[in-house]
Amino acid sequence: MNTTAGRVSIITVNFNQAAVTEAMLASVFLHNDYPGIEIIVVDNGSTMNPVPAWQLQYPGVQFIRSEKNTGFAGGNNIGIRQAKGEFLFLVNNDTEFTPGLVTQLVNTLIAYPETGMVSPKIRYYQQPDILQYAGFTRMNFFTARNHCIGQFEKDNGQYDSASGTTGYVHGAAMMIKRAAIEKAGSMKENYFLYYEEMDWCESIKRQGYDIRVDTQALIYHKESVSVGQKSALKEYFMNRNRVLFIRRNAGWYHKIVFYPYFILVVTPRNIISYIKNGQWSFIAILFRAIWWNLSHTVNSPEQGYRPK
Repeated sequence: MNTTAGRVSIITVNFNQAAVTEAMLASVFLHNDYPGIEIIVVDNGSTMNPVPAWQLQYPGVQFIRSEKNTGFAGGNNIGIRQAKGEFLFLVNNDTEFTPGLVTQLVNTLIAYPETGMVSPKIRYYQQPDILQYAGFTRMNFFTARNHCIGQFEKDNGQYDSASGTTGYVHGAAMMIKRAAIEKAGSMKENYFLYYEEMDWCESIKRQGYDIRVDTQALIYHKESVSVGQKSALKEYFMNRNRVLFIRRNAGWYHKIVFYPYFILVVTPRNIISYIKNGQWSFIAILFRAIWWNLSHTVNSPEQGYRPK
């Protein structure tokens, strides 16, 4: 363990999932062996404010209450602004730490000065031998599609020697150097939910950093505890933000292919899927997602319509 490394700020965001957040904190206390950490929990406008009770239960943890839900990026940015660490470890509240996780990621960032961000290998908590993430392929900016490496595969160690540069970190667990944030800025809050960490990766890469996955580090993820596997909220922001990501990050030559592809291929395909599954209300949600991009700039704040 590199005991001369800088402080780590562990940041997580809670929204109406107090018990899930408490389980995550318990896993940090149980498994962390890194000597210099601070833990910051942002409550992102939960209906019932858990912070007063938490402050009594966890006197060593810093709790911040936002009176409104500012989304994934907004909630994490609140924590980032208060963090004092040289390294910031942003983790979903529905994750479970494993022994040596923080130390391994810190040592990776120190060993590779050109790296700005790193994610660990991720397995599904409910199916602990099944992989969720062992890296991402690079983005195809003509279609806004890429591939999550290892997802749904049984983890037989096939990626344990595959640590290296990757297309993107995973938003469920990502450690970032403070120096990279100072150069690239924080996450764009108008994404609200989905694609914001990929946009952040692109911003950090433009500053000369690379992105890594460290498959020697492991975290478990209780996927979609807050949002659900299929919801109006997810459909809206996945579609809206897919287009927004291209608008913000792709070249003009990508856009002249992507826009017709999205309208002529993706949109009809999604509508057919909604009809087959009896999800008629999702059709209007899809068109609202498209209209947002037609009627807003890439820096417009996320306001107004949010599916329930």
